[in-house]
Amino acid sequence: MDAPAAEVHIDAALVERLIEAQHPDLAAPVRLVTNGWDNALFRLGDRHAVRLPRREAAAELVVNEQRWLPDLTKRLPVPVPVPVRRGAPGIGYPWSWSITDWFDGTDADLVPAAERAAVAIELAEFLAALHHEAPTSAPFNPVRGVPLPTRSAAMVGRLDSGSLPRVDDLRALWNRLVTTPPWGARPVWLHGDPHPGNAIMTTDAAAAPRLAAILDFGDITAGDPATDLAAAWMWFEPAGRALFRAHIDELCHVDTHTWQRARGWALNMGAAIAAASDDNPRLAAIGAHTLTQVLLDD
Repeated sequence: MDAPAAEVHIDAALVERLIEAQHPDLAAPVRLVTNGWDNALFRLGDRHAVRLPRREAAAELVVNEQRWLPDLTKRLPVPVPVPVRRGAPGIGYPWSWSITDWFDGTDADLVPAAERAAVAIELAEFLAALHHEAPTSAPFNPVRGVPLPTRSAAMVGRLDSGSLPRVDDLRALWNRLVTTPPWGARPVWLHGDPHPGNAIMTTDAAAAPRLAAILDFGDITAGDPATDLAAAWMWFEPAGRALFRAHIDELCHVDTHTWQRARGWALNMGAAIAAASDDNPRLAAIGAHTLTQVLLDD
């Protein structure tokens, strides 16, 4: 299965026209960087990036980023793409869009998993800082932060699709993890999409790797921190996972049930990515890595 199709055509010429009309002081050469499931990303000159929803389902997600990231970033130890300008619909483009800073570095999913262990502690510190109690006005996301059993119908559909490897092992693991007792405390802020394709790492040979930025808060919501702790399996191999888990446990005192749900979330998100990435080798690799790692821990 392929990623969702774009519902509006977005190219560099359109982005240049939008910027000229709404933010002419930032006008600069524009080039496409990537088309994701939800957004198109363009580089604007040397200093900025432009994110535009490519389908209606993602339009509200950009608005959520614009509303909440300026406040959240004040407590986060790693840079995030706070909008520096907000764009409005215009010139035939129907939704809100954002201009953010550009972050230099390497997409973390392109760094070998064993080398990503170098940022396990930084990632743990970022999530610990993010996971504080959220207000009741935090955006609701029906597929992130919610009780794990609510994802069963979609998960069973993927398991039955014939598109996943080792399906019997994955099904048995899901059936076990989905029965884990639910999160019983107040909802906390969540990134919601904690895979390594949503992060930038520095990879200068003269210095240790660092997290340069955590990207794409389109799924931002409040709920069970296990959703984000799925990063343990989405990012790392066993050694890096052990570092990440130990530091999260030190900072947040995570209980066993939360780690079990986190593994269930990793299985759920890894399967979703693997089942819908036939046209995207990078996402397919993230999905394959995640499914391999969730089965390793038995």
